[in-house]
Amino acid sequence: MENEGGYIPLTEQAQAFISGHVQEGDGAIDATVGNGHDTAFLARLVGAGGKVFGFDIQPAAIETAREKLARLGLARRVEWICDCHGKLARHIPEDWHGRIQAVMINLGYLPGSDKRITTHPRTTLAALSQALDLLSPTGRISIIAYTGHGGGQEEANAIGQWLATRLPGQRRWRRVVPGGRRSPPQLFLIGQGQPPTDRQCDNPKKKLVPATTP
Repeated sequence: MENEGGYIPLTEQAQAFISGHVQEGDGAIDATVGNGHDTAFLARLVGAGGKVFGFDIQPAAIETAREKLARLGLARRVEWICDCHGKLARHIPEDWHGRIQAVMINLGYLPGSDKRITTHPRTTLAALSQALDLLSPTGRISIIAYTGHGGGQEEANAIGQWLATRLPGQRRWRRVVPGGRRSPPQLFLIGQGQPPTDRQCDNPKKKLVPATTP
């Protein structure tokens, strides 16, 4: 779905980046379940023979998402974990280590809940580091960082700096930032390939151009 001006929402871009790399029987992680939209997306991809590990620190989010996926007939494909996204490795069974095909992370606060409960750079970077360790060689990670709330821009900056300096050499990454918006969200896409690139895009259907460094 496109918004006015041909802009494709970052949530849809993230799902498009992930979708072709997850198959029936694979393992995936939704590190910040929220309302369960990405959890349902991943559960459909892994099929009845796969597994999604869904994390959220708020019990209400887990319960809402569990009910949503139960209505969709997908709840049995998900293992629900009420804990911080910075503790991924603690909860993923060892037989899935190095086999996770996708990790999706949406940062900020849970829509419709207490806006004081947000993600933070320290735990987000811990989640990113652990996600890379859990990932299969061909696995992918998407991160959407929302910058319009207190601490959001700091968190996005921390992710970009971490990726630029600490991402393993066999991985590549890029950043998509919608143009023409104040405090726009930022999408980080991490996969396998050549050295990292950092990009900005006014219209994701057009050719990407180099981002302006803050």
